Amino acid sequence: MPKVRADSKGCLVLPDEFLKQRHFPADMEYWLDEREGDLILHACLPDVRKLYIEPTTGCNLYCRTCIRNVWSDPEAAMTMDTFGHLVESMAALPQLKRVVFTGFGEPLTHPHILEMIEAVRQRDVAVTVGSNGLLLDRAMARELVRLGVDRLVVSVDGVKPETYADVRGAMLSQVLDNIRGLNEEKVRLGSLMPALGIEFVVLKGNVAELPDLARLASRLHAARVLVSNVLCYTEEMRGQMLYGYEPQPPLDSGGWLLRAGDWLMWGTIELPRMHWGAERRCRFIGDRALVVGWDGKVSPCYALSHNYSYFAIDGRRKEVSRYVLGDANQQPLAEIWMSEEYVRFRSEVRAFHFPSCPDCDLRDTCDLRERNEGCWGWNPS
Repeated sequence: MPKVRADSKGCLVLPDEFLKQRHFPADMEYWLDEREGDLILHACLPDVRKLYIEPTTGCNLYCRTCIRNVWSDPEAAMTMDTFGHLVESMAALPQLKRVVFTGFGEPLTHPHILEMIEAVRQRDVAVTVGSNGLLLDRAMARELVRLGVDRLVVSVDGVKPETYADVRGAMLSQVLDNIRGLNEEKVRLGSLMPALGIEFVVLKGNVAELPDLARLASRLHAARVLVSNVLCYTEEMRGQMLYGYEPQPPLDSGGWLLRAGDWLMWGTIELPRMHWGAERRCRFIGDRALVVGWDGKVSPCYALSHNYSYFAIDGRRKEVSRYVLGDANQQPLAEIWMSEEYVRFRSEVRAFHFPSCPDCDLRDTCDLRERNEGCWGWNPS
């Protein structure tokens, strides 16, 4: 651990070796913070790696599991002016590797979604699209392949048609036909992309279908399946929860062989953990990701990108207020990312320096739990 000395004017002088190892320029700016008596230097780096863009809050479905059943936000689409500001901002994010078009609406309902994807691809940034798959007709599939989208993630919450229809109110056969059409277009155009992923929200009503999910993924040539527990936005969904404070047996499913051109790969399923305990990490922070809503407002993650309510693990209703760190219509993304509040927020989350309400012995009597506020003086919790 190198020793840092102050010069005659009280300025800290960082060792050259420290700067070289981290590729920091000598004129780097830092935020000076203090946590429980320790001094902390936060480097001001535009090191965003992943950008989530919510093209629209509108959707062609009304799923039983969806946040849109309880939120207070408007149904609206991102304007091309707002999107233009985002594209301009990308030039100042040298480590940006991927843009993810998804959100709590259906991206393919946006009338200019293909123009948006093309604008990002022209900057040689990888693109992921998240969709329910119902609008993935042949023409759309052909364009996604042509534009070089490298990942398409489709939500499928039931392997049996009746299960899927119960959750999503639509026909599973249409989604599966569209995915097969995408695969045929990839073959016709000689492309391995976009690689297909499947997302599956596991419930009491569909958990028995997990073994069939792996077989379905194999038939559809999916590379990856992500299974997640339901977050209960309504009283109805509370009865579908598979987790609680008591230990639960782990979920079980298998993998499958996947041919990618001349290569054989192993398709994988990522399962949620089934034991309670605060997870001391945030994937958005770890991935250096930020989220831009339909209106250009910037939030650190999806959980804090809308106004809504949900039921905590013990059944307590929690009201979540949207946490906005900047507006891409008014500021470049790099400036928002390096702002004092955003830099400090990421530091607090990385250090897990906030209360975990469901773990607290006072949770039954604390009214702060009913909002996304904490008792340590740092919000949101």
